Amino acid sequence: MISRHRKLLCGGKLFHVRCCAHLLNLLVQDGLGEIAGTIENIRENVNFINQSEARLCTFSEIVQQLQLPGRKLILDCPTRWNSTYQMISTSLQFKEVFTRFQDREPNYRYLPNHEEWDKVEKIVEVLQGINCATNIISGSKYPTANLYLAEVFRIKLILDETVNSGPFFIKEMAAKMKLKFDKYWSECNLLMAIATILDPRCKLTGLKMCFQQIYRQEATRNMTLVHQILTEMYQEYVILSNEQEGSTSLSASGESSINSTMESSNSSQTGWSIMINFVKNEEAVPTLKSELETYLDEPKYFQIEHDVTSFGALEWWKVNRGKYRILSRMAADVLAIPISTVASESTFSAGGRVIDTFRSSLSPTTAETLICGGDWLRVFYGLRNKSKVEDSSVEITLPI
Repeated sequence: MISRHRKLLCGGKLFHVRCCAHLLNLLVQDGLGEIAGTIENIRENVNFINQSEARLCTFSEIVQQLQLPGRKLILDCPTRWNSTYQMISTSLQFKEVFTRFQDREPNYRYLPNHEEWDKVEKIVEVLQGINCATNIISGSKYPTANLYLAEVFRIKLILDETVNSGPFFIKEMAAKMKLKFDKYWSECNLLMAIATILDPRCKLTGLKMCFQQIYRQEATRNMTLVHQILTEMYQEYVILSNEQEGSTSLSASGESSINSTMESSNSSQTGWSIMINFVKNEEAVPTLKSELETYLDEPKYFQIEHDVTSFGALEWWKVNRGKYRILSRMAADVLAIPISTVASESTFSAGGRVIDTFRSSLSPTTAETLICGGDWLRVFYGLRNKSKVEDSSVEITLPI
């Protein structure tokens, strides 16, 4: 329907981007199914302690006696793997507390045994890197499209390493996750690959490294395909830019140059003199590289900070838009594409908190003012937004 009224770039073959956070959720949930019993046991642990204020006080006393820094337990939302990860990693900090709690609570029957705690430790080690990748791609205060491929590459490394080493149950878990990974990432995501190239720190070199790990034998073919699509996309932006500015192409074809040289020559000239005149004319107007070729040939940009989220790819293109007039517009469009729906879901959650049962008659303008004003005030005073993990799980604060 869109293509009937307005032409889509590259025939519309780029406009299919899956939510990366949801794909990771499907991937990890498959793996966690292998140790569902252990996770359910820990969930019952937290539930049991949270059911009574007296139990929370007892648990807190043991925490203080052991001088542990933790002050919170987390009860997860089973449909969100990252909240499950937070629950088991937090519970692991209180492993010794649970053992002593059993001595003081006669009805406590959910204590994981030594083998189960060992499993939890191994699981947390595997999920830690994937959780870090999820936090990066779910960011809403910086562009994430250029970070997509690097985090997918990182997850592939974790799964490959886990499948080839570690206990049998961890290998089984990683094998199921790897099957899901291959299902969703076996096809090259052209738009996200282009976003990686448009990150001045990576360009084609970073893309090549990621493709070699993710696609193996198909890496070279996918690299060629991405380069073709990148060139095609850039050419369409050149045409669009010329149409908008009403400019005409200044380049002359080689055939017209030859014709003009022949017309200016007389019949007394030799073939050699005609050829030399043509060469001189060509040298007088040197062949210019396109913005895309110039960008790819230039050295990569290296930042001092190592934090990937501290670099603003869109800011870099804004600073260099004088040099890359057309390519910067293309980069702005590509890098602005979100790779996760987490941020938009959080916005809807915030809307539910603003428009509650007592404010159901607010006008759209007033609701927008409240949401935007709250966000601006948080930024102004340096306050942190409530994360998606906190929205989907329950934090249990221990009494002091």
